[in-house]
Amino acid sequence: MARTEQKNHTADEFELDIFSGDTDLFRWFLLCYLFGKPIRSESAVATWKLFITKKLDTPWAITDASERRLVSVLREGGYTRYQHVTEHGLRMCMEKLLRDYEGSLWLMLESSQDEEEFSKRLQKLHGVGPKVAEIFMRETEEAFARRVE
Repeated sequence: MARTEQKNHTADEFELDIFSGDTDLFRWFLLCYLFGKPIRSESAVATWKLFITKKLDTPWAITDASERRLVSVLREGGYTRYQHVTEHGLRMCMEKLLRDYEGSLWLMLESSQDEEEFSKRLQKLHGVGPKVAEIFMRETEEAFARRVE
């Protein structure tokens, strides 16, 4: 069975500066989270843009939003079969991020001893597996490299 070539997305491609602070780092995480779901890449990007446009681009905004609102955004973005499962998983992910790291991926990164620990912490978030962590962490390698210098 032939594999289709996957595009390696970058934060730059979406005009995100993950080193500017939590906003762009979280937006990159949200996009990676959506890429990790069983849906076309174009639909993940469209959905991500809707999250930003509708001001659902923080862990607080996502947990405060009603189930109906999140499902509606996911459906509008193209999640016609997985919108309820994705909404539930995303909410659980955000609740843990808020509970354990005050909603800050920077706090998670800074409090991680190394990339391996950071990856393990990311994967403790609901719906984040090795692939989502790998995609997300391609952009955070520089933060760990800076520590060594």
